[in-house]
Amino acid sequence: MPDQPTQGSRVSTVLGRKLGGELLRLRTGAGLTQGQAASAITASTGKVAKMESGWVPMREPDIRTLCRLYGVSDPSVVGGLLELARVDRERRKAKGWWSDFPELGEMQEYVALESVATSVRTWQLSLVPGLLQIPDYARALALGNSTEGHPDEGERFVAARVARQRRLFEEPVLTLWAVIHEGALRHHVGGRDVMRAQLAHLGHVADQPHITVQVLPFTAGAHLGMNGAFNVISFTEPGAMDVVYTETAFGELWVEGGDEAAQHQKLFERISHRALTELESRTFINGLREEM
Repeated sequence: MPDQPTQGSRVSTVLGRKLGGELLRLRTGAGLTQGQAASAITASTGKVAKMESGWVPMREPDIRTLCRLYGVSDPSVVGGLLELARVDRERRKAKGWWSDFPELGEMQEYVALESVATSVRTWQLSLVPGLLQIPDYARALALGNSTEGHPDEGERFVAARVARQRRLFEEPVLTLWAVIHEGALRHHVGGRDVMRAQLAHLGHVADQPHITVQVLPFTAGAHLGMNGAFNVISFTEPGAMDVVYTETAFGELWVEGGDEAAQHQKLFERISHRALTELESRTFINGLREEM
């Protein structure tokens, strides 16, 4: 997987690029140049270019000044930009467990975002979400995805999964809403015994007030979610600050734009409405476990 983009000691983060993109959109909408923005905050044009590309953290006074320059006075818009900048600065300073797993590659950026997020909504077609995988399930995935099937590689993968799952139970807890396709629950990853244990775990965590688990059954028929799985990551209330993450066979894709992220949020809502209710899903999962 590709490493996170860097320029010397600077790092381009997902949140930084999202914030920079919003400021770029506001500047061009106001018909102003980078030079005019630089003069307003007493900085170089190069710094404004780096800000708009997400390479540098942004200070609150600079954002407020730029908003005034661009004619943005709506408190909700200004407040959203300030909060995005705050979360990005927090994410840049974070030195978490993921730093010990360089093999995660670009996935390090995802788990770093998860560490400062307030909620994650995930739609999964073929896998149990990583935050809900038991070690044996994760181990079977690692060995199945490895070309050589080296045991040490599998154990590192499991250790990273377990470390990531602490976010669900350490304060402030991460709110998780998972919609899982029936096919993912019927796929015998690791064999019947592993899947029985995995399904039992899903039933257990679904009892937690901050975790919602729904199943989309085969009987739901055709739906837009068939095009692929994705995660929507929120940092305040779900909405304008959302970013979307999609994992592919050979890399990751980010949706950082507000409109596209909002479309994924609407898609998630449509999928969840087609899915079984929480109670129905719990009954379905327990029944499937008893069948195995």
